[in-house]
Amino acid sequence: METETLAAVSEVDFSLMALFLRATLTVKIVMAILVISSIWSWAVVIQKHMNFRSARNEVADFEELFWSGQPLDEVYDELEDDPRGGTERIFMSGMREWRRSQRTSGKMIAGAQARIDRAMNVAISREQDELTEGLGVLATIGAISPFVGLFGTVWGIKYAFEEIAIQQSTNLAVVAPGIAEALLATALGLLAAIPAVIFYNKLSANADSITARYEGFADEFSVILSRQLEAAEG
Repeated sequence: METETLAAVSEVDFSLMALFLRATLTVKIVMAILVISSIWSWAVVIQKHMNFRSARNEVADFEELFWSGQPLDEVYDELEDDPRGGTERIFMSGMREWRRSQRTSGKMIAGAQARIDRAMNVAISREQDELTEGLGVLATIGAISPFVGLFGTVWGIKYAFEEIAIQQSTNLAVVAPGIAEALLATALGLLAAIPAVIFYNKLSANADSITARYEGFADEFSVILSRQLEAAEG
């Protein structure tokens, strides 16, 4: 009897595609959602990696230009039509407010420093929002995918027990395929969730690092403008 059971089990196809095709419609939908979620999360990871690499290169290139000794007005005029990255846009916002605060007599309108700082802070906030855009998708996938997979598993096991009741047999050949199909949903949930959580933490740290560089540049630029303001007032 045991030999016959093992022979029956060995004839069952346990490949991933076979498990998917044998699953109930509900479990198939769950699996499809998890596969799509996994692909979506990897697309976000790749896109953010490319964006962050571009942002870091832009910061390095602009800081080299900024500290090259070229007059800031000339740098502003060069970049006015097409600022390429976050640091350039922050610089442009500060310089734009600087120019708007100048009177025709050459004197500065009162409160110029505070307005310049606020303008750059707003620009930094926009850049930070752009850096973190899409990370919420990773957080959501990482948080809910295991539960979605667990739902598929519970539903699949429910169906397996129904088959046991219908066939009135606890034979391994009856039970094993249904349990395997159900557990596949949990595996797919973990497969989607684990990379999403790992890369969410990594990319969030990268975004914070780039934002810190933006803030550092803004502080240095603010100090330079502050000296020029004091010289103009003096």
